[in-house]
Amino acid sequence: MTTDTTDVLVVGGGPVGLFLGVLLAARGTDVQVWERRTTDPVGSRAIGIHPPSLDAFAEVGLAEAVLAEAVLVRTGVARSRGRVLGTLSFDRASDSHPYVATLDQHRTETLLRERLGAGAPGALRTGTSLVGLTRHRDHVGASGIDRDGRPITLRASFVVGADGARSVVRDLLGIGTTGRDHQDRYVMGDFADPEDPGARSAALVDVGPDGVVESFPLPGGRRRYVALLSGDDALMDPAASATAVDAPETERASRLAEIVRARTGVAPDATTCSMLSAFGVRRRTADRVGVGRVVLVGDAAHEISPIGGQGMNLGWLDAAELAPLLADAVRTGAAGPWPAYARRRQAAARRAGRQAEANMALGRAVPDVVGIGREALLRSVLALPTARALARLYAMAWA
Repeated sequence: MTTDTTDVLVVGGGPVGLFLGVLLAARGTDVQVWERRTTDPVGSRAIGIHPPSLDAFAEVGLAEAVLAEAVLVRTGVARSRGRVLGTLSFDRASDSHPYVATLDQHRTETLLRERLGAGAPGALRTGTSLVGLTRHRDHVGASGIDRDGRPITLRASFVVGADGARSVVRDLLGIGTTGRDHQDRYVMGDFADPEDPGARSAALVDVGPDGVVESFPLPGGRRRYVALLSGDDALMDPAASATAVDAPETERASRLAEIVRARTGVAPDATTCSMLSAFGVRRRTADRVGVGRVVLVGDAAHEISPIGGQGMNLGWLDAAELAPLLADAVRTGAAGPWPAYARRRQAAARRAGRQAEANMALGRAVPDVVGIGREALLRSVLALPTARALARLYAMAWA
């Protein structure tokens, strides 16, 4: 068996692994990206692209391509029981990108694949799974299975685990995680946008007493709705009952549309639903981010609540900081400064995790009297000049 060689092997060809590959290729670093999926990217999944990520994209010529397809969300509107509580503007959240962009994840991944293919033809190997790692003083040996079921081996100066919350790289290194699972469960779906025309470029957050409904515009006149589930809604929650798994998708789409209508007064057309997914929330942090010449990024290193839409962006910012470190280490023969990198990136993940948990707390179902107090608090906060700082916080200007 012939052993191939590369400077950096990135395990995981999702949005974070692809972006790291693009960044490394732009620096002249030889890179391979192993992705176990054989199909093209599909689905909308994560949609928010924050200003710091757009700045990082701009460094490799990706921002223009993303922005050409994305919706630019310039305001966030808080509502409850049919009333507007206040508006948050992103006009000062970033000097370069005073908005949050929304784009279906499959389109973002496709643009990243195209850019990687242009910068490093053949770098992406789909249908390839990692099965083993052997660490040495000056390199890492990786073994895998290719799309035809044949064993392959690779010698890399560095290996990066960008393979998600169930990271094989992390498991092979024997790195554990700490954290907790939350009780909160949500359902999300994409529909034809039923909002008034004046709200169709805004993110909307309804914090009524029955639980939060968030929504975000998407390209093509669509809107993503995310709703907190009540504890007894087994139809919508796959973790609660086998009935939910067996329920027809049209029935579940109708149920989500009804939840949105009951809480917000806006009625999405269930027949236009193009994506539906229920999910739980957990927060996990890897006990270590790097071992020798192997390092973790994105959800492999830190998993946070999807509420707030910061997880994918955290991974991109991990990649943006890691890429020059790897390129320099390859050039100089250094082993890599993982402790300093780990401290900075895990601190950023802790901050984002705390913010996501605060968002969840703000959107939980509460008695009417508590809901009235919550509405009054939000009105006050959004009316103050300090709301600008809140906009910067939600747009990840701190990252």
